Amino acid sequence: MAKGTAFSNAIPLRALIPNAVTALALCTGLSGVWFAISQRWDMAVGAIILAGILDGMDGRIARLLKGQSKFGAELDSLSDNIAFGVSPALITYLWSLQFMPKFGWTIALFYAVSCALRLARFNARIDMEAHPRKEMGFLTGVPAPAGAGLALLPIFVWLAFDIEEARSWVVTGPWLLASAALMVSSLPTYSWGSLRLRRNIRFEAIALFALLVAALIGAPFITLVLVCAIYLALLPLAWISYRSAMRRREAKSGAAG
Repeated sequence: MAKGTAFSNAIPLRALIPNAVTALALCTGLSGVWFAISQRWDMAVGAIILAGILDGMDGRIARLLKGQSKFGAELDSLSDNIAFGVSPALITYLWSLQFMPKFGWTIALFYAVSCALRLARFNARIDMEAHPRKEMGFLTGVPAPAGAGLALLPIFVWLAFDIEEARSWVVTGPWLLASAALMVSSLPTYSWGSLRLRRNIRFEAIALFALLVAALIGAPFITLVLVCAIYLALLPLAWISYRSAMRRREAKSGAAG
C-alpha cells in the first residue's frame, strides 16, 4: 500500500525537462546578482533577460510534453520570484539605490515584496472556475518578467546611451516604485499567450521576430529600451481594449437574458 502511494506521488519523467528549464531560469536570474556584485552590469541585466526567455519556454515545453504538475507550478512561481523580484531589486540597489541617503533599501524591498504579492495573487486564482479577464485575453497587472524588464529600464538607457543621469537614485527610486505598483495593480494587460495570428500575416510575424532577434544581437540595449517603450505604450491600449471587450460581453449577456 505504501509502495503504491509512493509511486502515485512520484513526478513523471516527462515533467523533469520543463522543471529543469525552470531551475535553469532560477539560476540564471540569481546569477544576475553575482554579475552586479562584480559590477558587470551588462551581464547582470543580460542574465535577467535570459531568465525571462527561459521562463517563457518552460510552460510551453511542459504543455508540449504533457508534463504539467503541481510541483512544476510551485517551482515556476519560486523561480519567478527570485529571478524577476529579488534579483532586479538587488541589481538596482547595487547599481544606484545604495547611494540614496535613507530609503534605497526600502524601495528595493518594496519591489521584491510586490513581485511576491503579484505571484501569490496569480497562484491563488489558478483554481478559480471563472477567469473573465483570462477568457478575454487579459491579465491582471503587469506580469513578473515584464515588470523586471521595466524595473531595469534605467540601466538599459545607461548602457545604451551612456546617460549618467539615468543612474541617479532620483530617477531609479521612483521608477522602481512605479514598476512595483504596475505589478500589483488591477490594470488589465495583454496576455501574449492568448494572441492568435491570422494565416495571412504569419510570414510578416516571422520576419518581424527575426528582425527583433537581429536587433538584440546587434544593439541589445537600444532594442531593449525600444521594447520597454512599446510595452508601456500598449498599457493604455490594453485598458481601452478591455473596456470595449467588457461592453461587448455585457451586451451579449443582456441579449441572452
